[in-house]
Amino acid sequence: MIWGKVVSFTGRGAETGRRIAALLGEGKIECYARGVDPSLEGTKLARMVQQAMVDCNLLVFVGACGIAVRAIAPYLQGKAYDPAVLVVDEGAKFVIPLVSGHLGGANALAVRLAEGLGAQAVVTTATDGRGLFAVDTWAREHGCTVLNPGEIRFVSAALLRGESVGLQTDFPVQGAIPRYIKQGGGQDAGFTVDLSGARQPFAHTLHLVPRIVCVGLGCRRGASRQAVEQAVGAALKQAGVHIAALQAVASIDVKRDEAGLLDFCKDHNLPAVFYSADELRLAPGRFTASDFVQQAVGVDNVCERAAVWHTGGGKLLMAKTAHDGVTVALAAQNWGMEF
Repeated sequence: MIWGKVVSFTGRGAETGRRIAALLGEGKIECYARGVDPSLEGTKLARMVQQAMVDCNLLVFVGACGIAVRAIAPYLQGKAYDPAVLVVDEGAKFVIPLVSGHLGGANALAVRLAEGLGAQAVVTTATDGRGLFAVDTWAREHGCTVLNPGEIRFVSAALLRGESVGLQTDFPVQGAIPRYIKQGGGQDAGFTVDLSGARQPFAHTLHLVPRIVCVGLGCRRGASRQAVEQAVGAALKQAGVHIAALQAVASIDVKRDEAGLLDFCKDHNLPAVFYSADELRLAPGRFTASDFVQQAVGVDNVCERAAVWHTGGGKLLMAKTAHDGVTVALAAQNWGMEF
């Protein structure tokens, strides 16, 4: 989902901005025609940009690169945090990704917008220029969190020098691996793809964690946010799963108003999803049954069934564990690496 702002400065630029918004119609796009809209008179561009750099994952300037660079410079935090920032000239001849070309998807958006506008995408990142594998782009496209983005430069630099980089993964690999990526060890730079994010097989190891794990959760009425945090943390530690691997927290629908569960999800930016007892009974597999739970909510197990059901019949990584009135299970959806 794209949450973006398009900022323009002239009448012609405003028209280009509207075309850009139409091309990104599936997202929530706001257009700010600063040279045209009287309601924006007296507002500060710096304040608007500061807010956009926090709230949005896309910021498009229709105008000069210099304006964009000066506007975003005070608010840049790093490639793992900055939104995609692009510049389009008011005549829609060129689309230039300035920031977050890979992790933020600015390069891909530039190509997409250029096609829609009949423009030329100006992509300047070295790996794209040479047609090399960009590990951060791959991570973004395949739903992986980059735990230590500072290591990206070592992987990219090795590829640009014509050296091979290493790969270690727990997952099946589908498709032909690029010839300059070698599974195993022996390389100075490489990347891991697993749920723990803890291995260090290379001198410079980039850790990629796929977001494929669901927390199935049950709790007594009124369980605190702290109790949920401690129970989930203990389960993740026992299973050797990094919290970045989580995609959702799932439970039964009678728990949809539990403040502790909802606060945990909000704090960790995780969706809370709830299923009926009838749905949970359809989860495939064998589960830890409880007569008490059956009588209370109409199904013999909540946490294991919710985790497996949400992941589409995925693998149960951690069976039901209890901690201070909270029960937790972990399941991972079926996933493999694709090149």
